Formats: sequence, C-alpha cells, structure tokens
Amino acid sequence: METVTHHGRTTAYRRHDRGGDGEPILFVHGSGGSSGVWKSQARLADERPVIALDLSGHGESPDVDAAPGYEALSAYVDDVVAVARATDAGVLCGSSLGGAVVLTLLLDRASALDPSGLILAGTGAKLAVLDDLLRWLRTDFERAVEFLHGPDRLFHDPDERLVAVSRETLHDAGPTVTHRDFRTCHEFDVRDRLDEVSVPTLAVVGEHDALTPPWYHESLAESIPDAEWTTIPDAAHLAMLERPAAFNDAVASFLERIATT
Repeated sequence: METVTHHGRTTAYRRHDRGGDGEPILFVHGSGGSSGVWKSQARLADERPVIALDLSGHGESPDVDAAPGYEALSAYVDDVVAVARATDAGVLCGSSLGGAVVLTLLLDRASALDPSGLILAGTGAKLAVLDDLLRWLRTDFERAVEFLHGPDRLFHDPDERLVAVSRETLHDAGPTVTHRDFRTCHEFDVRDRLDEVSVPTLAVVGEHDALTPPWYHESLAESIPDAEWTTIPDAAHLAMLERPAAFNDAVASFLERIATT
C-alpha cells in the first residue's frame, strides 16, 4: 500500500503498473468496502496504471470524523482528489457509494480535477436505501449483512469464497462506518444536475442488480450529455468481482473509445 497525506489524515491506495502508457484510472469502492473489491481490475494494468484507494475508515485508511450525508461525502471526495493528484489519475471509476463520490467531485469540485472519463458502476443519481436496512445497520448488523448477501443483491450466483470475502470486508468496516456509508447514499440525489456532467461517461451494471438496477444506469445515460450504458450478464451489484472478465472488457472498450476521440 502507498499513502498520501491531506487534510490532517492519511489515505491508503494500491497501485498496479505493468508499464502501460495509458492514462491512469482510479477506482473508488462502495459502502462498507475497500480497495480489495477491485483486485481483478489489476488485469487492466497492462495498458495503464490502475489505482484503487481505501476511503477514510475503510481498509488501511484511518477514519475521519464526519457525519453521515454531505459531510461524509465531502470527506470522501477529499480522499479521491488527494489520491488522483498523487497518481496523475485521469479516469475515475466509482461503484455504488463510490459513484456518488465521483459525481459529487465532478459537480461540486470541478476545479479540483479535470478527468477525461467517468465510469459509474452499480450506482445511480439517487441511491435510496430501504428503511429496514438502515435500521439493521444500527441495531442488528448481522441481519444487515445477511440481507445484503440475499439473492441478486451484492451477488447473483457467487462462489462461497466471494461471499466469505465480502462478509469479512463488511465486518472489517464495521457497523458505524457502514451505516454512515449507507446513510450517505440515502441522502444523495443529483438527478436534476446530471446535465452538468461534461466528461464522457460509462454506466455499467450487473443485469440482476437489485440494489442499483439497470434502469438506474439507463437513466444516467439518458441524462448525462456524453454517456452510454451496458449490462454485465450473470452478475448483480458487485459485477467487478462476480464477472471480472466481462466487466474489464466493458471498461477497456470505453477507455479505448475516449482515447481516440
């Protein structure tokens, strides 16, 4: 892990670089996650450096004192800006909460970075969360974890190893941080601002994703001026883990397109 210091705290990130000369891409994980969710995207490093960070309070990054909602979202944006600047990342990819983070960066902090492309994976312009899930995250964390691993939520048809790793990651983040993440998602809504997104965008989703369904991504593509959307077959919310080859192909095709325009 490498680190960058900013705003009185440290953000950790992983870098995969196999000598490719393409523009670096920075991956941002979702609620209760970590950089490990992007482990299979390291295969893209033949063409360009691949960077995956741990948002504050996740993985190897110390926590930040931030209330759920815009305060936490702003702190996570600071993490992304710091790592992007340290690594010269020019393309941003955010999953779920990570999608809210990178959209907030582009809409509210446009002067901080000038990315050439945006990938929104398993996310949306509004990320409403079930009241029951928000309650369980506060009062019955195990029930919340079970719910998230129900059919077509995080996974469509995973092997036991993927499920075990996913559960461990949520437990590592813990109930306080994970509840903050989901509460932040619940308050996020930029549906009336998508026409302000001025960079080429790919919205990508697992075809069975019940948490952020395909129509969220169709709506993103319809509302963002230069956007397209695609589905990953036989996958749900964490398509980058469940069907990494198909996910990587979609990302690589998009990156090739924007590199030649």
